[in-house]
Amino acid sequence: MVDLSTENLFIILFILLIMSAFFSGAETSLMSVNRYKLKHKYKQGDKLASKVTYLIKNPDKTLSLILLMNNFVNILASAISTIIAIKLYGEAGIAISVVVLTVVILIFAEVTPKTLAALHADKIAYPVSWLLYPLMKILRPIIMIINIITKSILTILGIKDNKINQELLTKDEIKLIVKESSQRIPKSHEDMIVNMLDLEKVKVEDAMIPRSEVYAVDIEDELTVITEKLTTSKHTRIPIYQQEINKLLGFLHKRTVMEMLLTNNFSRDFIRESLSPPYYIPEDTSLTSQLISFKRGRKRIGFVVDEYGDVKGLVTLNDILEEIVGEFNDDNRDLGIIKISDNTYMIDGSIQIREINKLLDWKISEDAAKTINGYILECLENIPKKGETFTNEGYVFEIIEISNNFVNNVKVTKK
Repeated sequence: MVDLSTENLFIILFILLIMSAFFSGAETSLMSVNRYKLKHKYKQGDKLASKVTYLIKNPDKTLSLILLMNNFVNILASAISTIIAIKLYGEAGIAISVVVLTVVILIFAEVTPKTLAALHADKIAYPVSWLLYPLMKILRPIIMIINIITKSILTILGIKDNKINQELLTKDEIKLIVKESSQRIPKSHEDMIVNMLDLEKVKVEDAMIPRSEVYAVDIEDELTVITEKLTTSKHTRIPIYQQEINKLLGFLHKRTVMEMLLTNNFSRDFIRESLSPPYYIPEDTSLTSQLISFKRGRKRIGFVVDEYGDVKGLVTLNDILEEIVGEFNDDNRDLGIIKISDNTYMIDGSIQIREINKLLDWKISEDAAKTINGYILECLENIPKKGETFTNEGYVFEIIEISNNFVNNVKVTKK
């Protein structure tokens, strides 16, 4: 090699630098390639995708191959540059060669190709697999020896070679991917996906209709009162109880009510015979589990009970679906929230803080209480008076109406 002309040595050095840049870029592109696009192409039978998949699924072998080739090329380039420097500058050229080659390799064979590969990973990873895949097969014995030595060293150091499936994503990572894809996914679809991922965190008591707001009929009432309540109800399934709501008898379908009216067979006994048995749900049940339970049991409605068996509220299939797709009714007035001005709203005291935060994109703490009435009582630690005002967490609360120790309406302004 010493006998080669300086021009030929420069040509060989140039080729080696290109090869070094190739292997550096190949390493970064394979580690940065979009895994989801790759998996999609692989399932479609793309040959390049199958090669890239093989290289990625064997990172120890792939890295051994790339580093082996890169180090070999860089060491050879160092030797040739030293020969060139000695030919041109004598012994002093050795120092010049070290400095110049270090800068050249760093800029042109490391930083530049790796930056380019990181920016265009998908465009580079597939073509480079044409060379790396067969090269891995050819150099398989050497790579195996390197891996055995490497794993032995790791074992001595007490590091286990656990193959963890890095393709499994956490919920937070999936959310991040969805939000980063917001330009391609409609906002409504993005919200639905995020809500579905959060469904496991939400309990039925968070989505239920509170006991005080449950529309139910007492079987002990006068028949005229029962008739009026059943016929004027907007609900398909009406809860029937005896004396108090904890003594549930079951659900009466609106269709049965119409049959009773048509056949003029309206009686307590007929109502009892027509009831579906009550369905109870523990308050700590997640919405995900309950959605599955509703599907398996072919039910659409159930009563939420606490640890003592007392009824806390009612949850329906629609309530769970609203947690995913959002409120079916877009009018906030019907939800107990009336906009007065920018950042100022009149809110019903029974509205859950979760609903307020979701609808208004606020961040009122949900730890202390579930409803806005409970939140106010927790903050003040006493029963407030009409007109009383206080500030907490950046929100100004003004009590508008209170009765029976319950805040019916409060005006809330976000600062």
